[in-house]
Amino acid sequence: MSLGCHPYLNPKIKIGTCAWCFDDWRGSFYPPHLPHSQWLEFYARHFCTVEVDSTFYHTPGERAVTHWLERTPPHFRFVCKVPREITHEAKLRDCTKKMDAFLDRIAPLADRLGCVFIQLPPSFSPRHDEGALRDFVRHLPPAFRYAIEFRRREWHLPRIIELLEEHRICWVWNDTSPLAEQNRGPFEFLPQTTDFLYVRLLGNLATKYHAHPHAHLHSRRDSALENWALKIQRHVGESERIFIFANNHFEGFSPLTCQRLARRLGLAIDLPLPEIEEPRAANPQLELPIL
Repeated sequence: MSLGCHPYLNPKIKIGTCAWCFDDWRGSFYPPHLPHSQWLEFYARHFCTVEVDSTFYHTPGERAVTHWLERTPPHFRFVCKVPREITHEAKLRDCTKKMDAFLDRIAPLADRLGCVFIQLPPSFSPRHDEGALRDFVRHLPPAFRYAIEFRRREWHLPRIIELLEEHRICWVWNDTSPLAEQNRGPFEFLPQTTDFLYVRLLGNLATKYHAHPHAHLHSRRDSALENWALKIQRHVGESERIFIFANNHFEGFSPLTCQRLARRLGLAIDLPLPEIEEPRAANPQLELPIL
């Protein structure tokens, strides 16, 4: 099944990386002497979306948002992560003014804003925080689209699925499986709660800060990418948009992970580095069935 010859020509599928500012990419993705101020423009020549990680640490200034718009083409889409002072520090409580201020600041992105990404901390649990989640969701301005990532299995409840369905919020599909269990990710609890999908290939969070420099692949996850491609293909027809973001820690170098997954989806991402390898052909007899 071919989904298109290039991500830019397939409006449904947007593949990119979790952030774009990594010094390890200098020489393997970015030209050695390219100034940091030109990195986003260079990145946007090869990818059509990015998950903005910097907004997690602070609300962006007006100049930053203007810079993003000026340095990227019209088809490029940003996904902005909600600041940690809202999600991790306040745990969604008493933060309406801060959330409104954040949304006002990124509002100039307009149709270039793919969605707003709400990453909940591992300590956020149904027992203590379900009421805060429900109140927060009820007060989200409907002018934006949202995606929520849960980090605890206790949230895997029919009533939480119904909550997100009611408010048209996307349940983020994330893969945090260890390398030795790489087939597990696509078979986790993955409900589709609205008309778009949001997939995050993150890798083992327990070893996240013990990884090698992120300049090339360290751990190939061929079977994981095969199964994710099959899983995503099954949902293309019923999804208005599919965002897919890869973290460096998934295989070691997220631009190449994006390229490898894109190929399995019948797409092409051209990277500014020599061709390193061709992914092996899928063997359905070796793969687990998609449920």
